Amino acid sequence: MAKVAFIGLGVMGYPMAGYLKTKGGHDVTVFNRTAAKAEKWASEYGDSHAATPAQAAEGADFVFCCVGNDDDLRSVTTGDKGAFHSIKPGAVFIDNTTASANVARELAAIAREKGFGFLDAPVSGGQAGAENGVLTVMVGGDQATFDTAKPVIECYARMVGLMGDVGAGQLTKMMNQICIAGLVQGLSEAIHLGKSAGLDIAKVVDVISKGAAGSWQMENRHITMDQGEYEHGFAVDWMRKDLAICLEEGDARGVSLPVTALVDQFYAEVQRMGGNRWDTSSLLARLERK
Repeated sequence: MAKVAFIGLGVMGYPMAGYLKTKGGHDVTVFNRTAAKAEKWASEYGDSHAATPAQAAEGADFVFCCVGNDDDLRSVTTGDKGAFHSIKPGAVFIDNTTASANVARELAAIAREKGFGFLDAPVSGGQAGAENGVLTVMVGGDQATFDTAKPVIECYARMVGLMGDVGAGQLTKMMNQICIAGLVQGLSEAIHLGKSAGLDIAKVVDVISKGAAGSWQMENRHITMDQGEYEHGFAVDWMRKDLAICLEEGDARGVSLPVTALVDQFYAEVQRMGGNRWDTSSLLARLERK
């Protein structure tokens, strides 16, 4: 059993922290910007909560973080009362936020100076993956730090892989989001065509999902897409945040990402329709309302 801190109890962090307690048996202290949620988590799991990130991280062997973006990450690490002010030497900070590779390298350099380990470890699998403890975790960092942290990360994951040095986890997550964006747009167009032709979408997907067109998106989203249900899953706002990171990285590297840029604009249209919190599969709604 390790002493663990978890910073950020959103739809992902809340269950992830829970698995660290229930599956790992670790001593977990949580922090959340909205204190009531941290108090609720502590009451539900019979553990403790802290008033600041620094208090949560004090004395911890592993400090996990899952917040919104680069600015949020800096706030809870190097900001006033941030976790980096209290982490003990030899501890490991595991950042599950989907953020830029640049901020990962920035924070890793500070961690190195202070004598503790740093891993950028964004996750994939969405809210359902977090709630079921089956996330995929893409990690950037050195081998020794990864080997130390992997058994703890596995409490909420079914796949944990070291992708390379610090920043490689975030770059891998960018590739993941680029693939998803293109897949969802293609699936939306296919379903839109099939519905306009009067085909039974469930029957069609039952066949084509077993061939080369099959994907997680097709298997898990075709029914709700066919029914026009989008009040679930990974929000459009979150996907646009992630795609902005991808496009910024592409620009910095002189890499063209034309499909990603186009789908990002399609998601902007969904936002204008009021679909900010709709699942990413709502690209179909955009097509059907034209």
